[in-house]
Amino acid sequence: MESWLKESGAVGLDNLELANFQVTGRGVRSLQYYKEGERVLTIPCGVLWTVEHAYADPLLGRVLHSAQPPLTVEDTLATHILFVRSRKSGYNGLRSHVTALPKSYSSSIFFTEDELEVCAGTPLYTITKQLQRQIEEDYVGLVARIFGQYQDLFPLDKFTIEDYKWALSTVWSRGMDFVLPDGNSIRLLAPFADMLNHSSEVKQCHVYDNSSGSLSVLAGKDYKAGDQVFINYGPLPNNRLLRLYGFVLSSNPNDSYDIVLSTHPTAPFWEQKQKFWILAGLDSTCTISLTLTDPLPKNVLRYLRIQPLDESDLSVIEVDATDGIINVSNEVEVLQFLVDSFCGLLENFGTQLEKLEEQLAVSVHPPGGNAWAAAHVSLGEQRVLRLARKRAENLLAAAESGRGRRGDLSPLARCANCDKVSEPFMLCGRCRTVIYCTRKCQVAHYKEHRVVCRVISTASKNDSEMK
Repeated sequence: MESWLKESGAVGLDNLELANFQVTGRGVRSLQYYKEGERVLTIPCGVLWTVEHAYADPLLGRVLHSAQPPLTVEDTLATHILFVRSRKSGYNGLRSHVTALPKSYSSSIFFTEDELEVCAGTPLYTITKQLQRQIEEDYVGLVARIFGQYQDLFPLDKFTIEDYKWALSTVWSRGMDFVLPDGNSIRLLAPFADMLNHSSEVKQCHVYDNSSGSLSVLAGKDYKAGDQVFINYGPLPNNRLLRLYGFVLSSNPNDSYDIVLSTHPTAPFWEQKQKFWILAGLDSTCTISLTLTDPLPKNVLRYLRIQPLDESDLSVIEVDATDGIINVSNEVEVLQFLVDSFCGLLENFGTQLEKLEEQLAVSVHPPGGNAWAAAHVSLGEQRVLRLARKRAENLLAAAESGRGRRGDLSPLARCANCDKVSEPFMLCGRCRTVIYCTRKCQVAHYKEHRVVCRVISTASKNDSEMK
């Protein structure tokens, strides 16, 4: 592969090599010193996997052009990869890249029922089940539309549903997405550059040159000879890392839980409410991420304060009222709904957080395996939801006590261990997100709090460094 890339104009390969690393497996090793921001690798346009190149292929292109409606970007790239892999001659350069690709993947669509069951209750569990069904339907459609009609180009023994799942996982785990100056986007796979592993400790460092169509990788930090070179996929939670890339990060500071808030257009006074949602920067259907550092975003409260309003409330509400408490009864209703909802979500997890931690501690799920990865997804999301529930409970106590003034979102100061109202209080010096009434309570709560504390502290530190 490297020889083909060099002949095609790739730059930087003489100072890099593929190597196996203890933790990440195969990756890219530096053979020289690089300073942060220095160009490490450039892969020219002509060898990239893109939709445009698939359509330009003299054999595959005519089939793609005939498909109506056109194939999706993912299906086009997946079909191109399988097509090249199936050829007995020609395409030597591209086939050398395909040969270098992993023979199998560990993304969640390949999990057994028992492995996936470990993360029951998470959105990943539901999405994976939906994906598995969707992939089967899409494959049947591809067979009917192109594979079955052009069996001279697509021999069905090399275009099975397992082959299709492998090709899709190749696109998901190795594709790079860029927004072009005209607002359009491009997804591409770059040979050799796709062997670079992810690290959240480096800055995002892969760039697309719109004028030349080439893909370049810059040093996301200083490297010395012998170091593994990384790229950064972005601040992704474990549920997305496992679904797309097939791995997780222990105590991932970017873990999150997405909630969908939606109101049907036939609901009472929907049009009036929609105006207020728009003024608040929202819509009648919103997906909002709860995170370790912001487990109950203000947009959740802004949305839900509007949702239950009746005609009399809507006629007197101020434009900016949703930035604060509208009235005590509305606030109590909203916060009680959130507490009940978070309790329900947490009860739906197949294995509760404490049990998962016990299982991981004694290696019930072998480290690095599929069940182990699923457990980490569940752990991260349960931690986020517990923080969100605690935040909602504190706000609810403040509202019910009469302390919740218009525009004031400060909850009562409650000890994280014994739940007593505490004034004055001690703030956790590391994460600065929980309080205690005494040193004794802080020590007693340490075992439960330490993991979340470490994750939040790491996330806060990374945010500060990025700024």
